[in-house]
Amino acid sequence: MAKFPEAEIEFNKIKICLKCKTRNPKGVKKCRKCGYTTFRPKKKDTKKKA
Repeated sequence: MAKFPEAEIEFNKIKICLKCKTRNPKGVKKCRKCGYTTFRPKKKDTKKKA
């Protein structure tokens, strides 16, 4: 998905808030926008180029 391996590693560290869908950095305890405390990891690209 990313052009460089370093960018791919940083891109996958993002956490998504389950309530407001905001992107948050990896080590947070609550969402920066709404204060919710439950996150999911950023989905990795599973599409393969033919």
